[in-house]
Amino acid sequence: MPITPASATHRSSNGTAEAILLELVDENGTTIGTAEKLAAHQPPGRLHRAFSVFLFDEQGRLLLQQRALGKYHSPGVWSNTCCGHPYPGEAPFAAAARRTFEELGVSPSLMAQAGTVRYHHPDPDSGLVEQEYNHLFVGLVQSPLDPDPEEVGATAFVTAGELAERHAKDTFSSWFMTVLDAARPAIRELTQPSAGW
Repeated sequence: MPITPASATHRSSNGTAEAILLELVDENGTTIGTAEKLAAHQPPGRLHRAFSVFLFDEQGRLLLQQRALGKYHSPGVWSNTCCGHPYPGEAPFAAAARRTFEELGVSPSLMAQAGTVRYHHPDPDSGLVEQEYNHLFVGLVQSPLDPDPEEVGATAFVTAGELAERHAKDTFSSWFMTVLDAARPAIRELTQPSAGW
């Protein structure tokens, strides 16, 4: 899918299009500047702050989302509940809660920090690069979902076994297994041992 300048902009409160800025960080996660979102993802990629959310229902099933086909980066692939980038100066926890509501129309009933992970994942389909210092969050969702169709193509609650089956046959985001594996210790604390995470 072609990348257009409008793909990495959002509308301000007065209706004008504004470029989305990301927070650039060093290897320790210390802020060192900002960059426009699309530029930060151009090869070789610039290390920037991101977040990934993993929400579970009361049965210990993970909420997955399929990214909408209209997204300029990794469209149509399955991934964790929500992921994105804080605005410069925005706390990762606040950004994670904000984007979860914007994308899925739901606020977590519980959400806790689950560490950080740093990775570098090129996406061969788009030519973009994920070079991220990612803050991880795990939590519970207890309200009905109301996904934004411009962000989310589909959702699914899956057990650990169902995820393994789905991962073997469907396409997932390049970063999914990296962030899931990094979040597993916190996921196991959140869910029952019988859930198998």
